[in-house]
Amino acid sequence: MTAEVRDVVIVGGGHNGLVCAAYLARAGLKVTVLERRSVVGGAAVTEEFHPGFRNSVAAYTVSLLNPKIIRDLRLHEYGLRVVERRLANFLPTADGRYLCSGAGRTRGEVAKFSAADAERLEGYAERLERIADVLRELVLQTPPNVVSGNWFEAIPELLRTARLGSRLGRLDMDSRRELLRLFATSAGDYLEDWFESDPIKALYGFDGIVGHYASPYSPGSAYVLLHHCFGEVNGKKGTWGHALGGMGAITQAMAKSAAARGVDIRVGSGVREVIVEKGRAVGVVSADGQTVRAAAVVSNLNPRLLYLSLIDPAVLPKSFLERIGQWRCGSGTFRMNVALSELPDFTCLPGTAVADHHTAGIILAPTLGYMEKAYFDARIGGWSRKPIVEMVIPSTLDDSLAPAGMHVASLFCQHVAPELPNGESWDDHRDKVADLMIDTVNQHAPNFKQSVLGRQIMSPLDLERTFGLIGGDIFHGRLQLDQMFSARPMLGYGNYRGPLQGLYLCGSGTHPGGGVTGAPGHNAAQEIMSDFRLRRLRRSG
Repeated sequence: MTAEVRDVVIVGGGHNGLVCAAYLARAGLKVTVLERRSVVGGAAVTEEFHPGFRNSVAAYTVSLLNPKIIRDLRLHEYGLRVVERRLANFLPTADGRYLCSGAGRTRGEVAKFSAADAERLEGYAERLERIADVLRELVLQTPPNVVSGNWFEAIPELLRTARLGSRLGRLDMDSRRELLRLFATSAGDYLEDWFESDPIKALYGFDGIVGHYASPYSPGSAYVLLHHCFGEVNGKKGTWGHALGGMGAITQAMAKSAAARGVDIRVGSGVREVIVEKGRAVGVVSADGQTVRAAAVVSNLNPRLLYLSLIDPAVLPKSFLERIGQWRCGSGTFRMNVALSELPDFTCLPGTAVADHHTAGIILAPTLGYMEKAYFDARIGGWSRKPIVEMVIPSTLDDSLAPAGMHVASLFCQHVAPELPNGESWDDHRDKVADLMIDTVNQHAPNFKQSVLGRQIMSPLDLERTFGLIGGDIFHGRLQLDQMFSARPMLGYGNYRGPLQGLYLCGSGTHPGGGVTGAPGHNAAQEIMSDFRLRRLRRSG
């Protein structure tokens, strides 16, 4: 059988793969995207999970999607609409009160617990935003790559380093010191240096552990907090929102944008092997035996999944294989979607009619100490007996997701162990843990359990099997100092390339990391287009 020949073949139709494809096709390249599932979008998809109820199955909220990518791909022309939450967050407290945050609300809410903390809010926000503004510019830039070899290879990386130094040089000394602290210290320690009351520390501290299998007092978790400050919605920095139609509306708009540029997108077409000849990736073999040859092979998969499952280990350097085998994954995530007959009636803020707090990110974890105990509980027993739950009820902003008068809720639950102790399987415990998550919400809203009409459960093992998220890791690799920036996924290969010529990475396992940003796909496309311009890659014809 004659192999099909393209300029680029992309393995995985997640959002970064679609972004990469659209940019490459816009440059005139012939691009094919192969997606294993029956729908593109990866973890950013909307599906019916209970008759009449649709929701974002895995990724569940919008903020980090880069505005340049929205503009370049003209996503609004292809149907994307993002609406803002009426409140940013709502956190019930252990003593029966609550804290809300949002434009014009946060200061007054925090003052209920501490006048001193209310006074410090502005300084805290200004300090983080000043650093986030500089780092935000680096999101769409390839990091300097540590290279060994000749000066010809080193010069471009030296220039990248100089540009990085110039950007960081715009920070004053106080901000540079703050940046160092954010990279090295814990979210808990950082927040305790700013605030005295538990609710505001818990509300901000949640951003330091979301998707991060760690205590809020783990060194480096302050950077995870900062990572979640990069976002914006409709031009408003630090805002969170909802894509009408769910997260699948984002990736469907991306797919339409890519297809309009000529990208060939194939669903139900998994890849079983990357073809390597004389140290160069030259194509792929699909699960059904079809061969697609290409000048560039681009992977949207977790780096471990790519190198350890799709490539013959004999063609990779031994030291590289050893390092990639140590790539740390696992975000402590247990994901649920529930169909509801009515909205939660919170003890601290009663009512089942849609109110501002129902549109917020609802954080059920009243203190940093509670979050720390949840982590250690999971480390010892496999899951937290008092878990952390963030609930989002997107149907309060989008009536297309549920029948009239009913609702859907996303439960993002932590902490659970990516792999259970003693060789036990998540398949044997997923329903028990799901009951626990429902009961946890019910403690704050006593009508919740009885209002659940149906539920979809995604344990770490389910997330891995369904979406390729190893250990349920939503970031394709933990955000820790030795797995970030030029070391993502490995020092020496931080430029969306690897040890095999013609093979590129465009997923969240590369800079700048996880979240529905599109940035890795954008950056990888720039590097691939550069290699075509420099004739390191040859067009198919």
